Amino acid sequence: MTRIPSLDGLRAISISMVVAGHWAFVHYGSQLALSYAGLGVKIFFIISGYLITTLLMKEHSSTSTISLRDFYIRRAYRILPAAVAFMVPVFVVYWSQLRWYDMAAAAVYLANFDPLRPWFLGHLWSLSVEEQFYLIWPSALKKWYPYRVGILASVVMLAPIYRFGCYALKFPQAAVESFPAVADSLAVGCLLAIFAQRIPKIKPWLGFLTLFPIVLVPMYPAVTRLHTLVLSLFLWPLMLLSIAGILLHVVQIPYRLLNLGPVVWLGKISYSLYLWQQLFAFGRARPWYFLLFALGLACLSYYLVEQPMLRIRERRARDRRSKLAALVVTNAQDPPVDLKSVAGF
Repeated sequence: MTRIPSLDGLRAISISMVVAGHWAFVHYGSQLALSYAGLGVKIFFIISGYLITTLLMKEHSSTSTISLRDFYIRRAYRILPAAVAFMVPVFVVYWSQLRWYDMAAAAVYLANFDPLRPWFLGHLWSLSVEEQFYLIWPSALKKWYPYRVGILASVVMLAPIYRFGCYALKFPQAAVESFPAVADSLAVGCLLAIFAQRIPKIKPWLGFLTLFPIVLVPMYPAVTRLHTLVLSLFLWPLMLLSIAGILLHVVQIPYRLLNLGPVVWLGKISYSLYLWQQLFAFGRARPWYFLLFALGLACLSYYLVEQPMLRIRERRARDRRSKLAALVVTNAQDPPVDLKSVAGF
């Protein structure tokens, strides 16, 4: 599939929010900065739901099925190499501070089930959520394709209730990091992929108004149970729908800013940068220029690990297409079968 315009630009904005939010939280103790870092992660989730569902539906429309094997092979090439390149040196450097189950949870993408994991693995909760999404949604979409909208709508309705329940029972970390708590972010992206072609072009003035919930909701102080109820059941869903609206708007009308070379480049390395920023933006206070170390390691990961593995993936896909094409040509050149002689007439 050709690259969708503006998505890398949105990724660039998201990773900038995460890095700046983490750094400001560590230096100034700003919960507001941490809220905007969380907003960046939610944008990543919605982009992921939108992109993955777009790819899966495109495959279903052309083949009437979804190859789970091919999907997981593609995801493995995309996700695992950079993750391993981050985890192995981190495990070595911080060996004395790690427990075996911290490493195991990180390695098998269950970090969001490890609430006591050390700070340098703290950000892996979101990658675990992504992998759990990859495990559940393609299979569900393949099996219940006609019911995809109902499934996603149910998730969007139930996730806020689950979140509020976690807060009410005093499990705040589960309300942020567990898969059911953030599944509506992914589901909103999936629904956007399903309905994107039917939604008329969003006017620029409406796109501008859509920014207000995105900017203002993270400022809302959920300090009481009533405030938390309002945030979980109303404001958070409104913010997610607004993010989806902005995503669709900038895909329909690709703004130049989001598609400039440097912005697109930052979006492309955002996965590796997300992995490495935790060591330099979070944990303990460091000067701002330490973020350049994270950027440098992200570049090394992107160019020496991510890109070579993606080239191998594409070469494998081309080889497979060539073999299928050769098989089709061979079958077309075979002489027609005499059905009477086969039947013994």
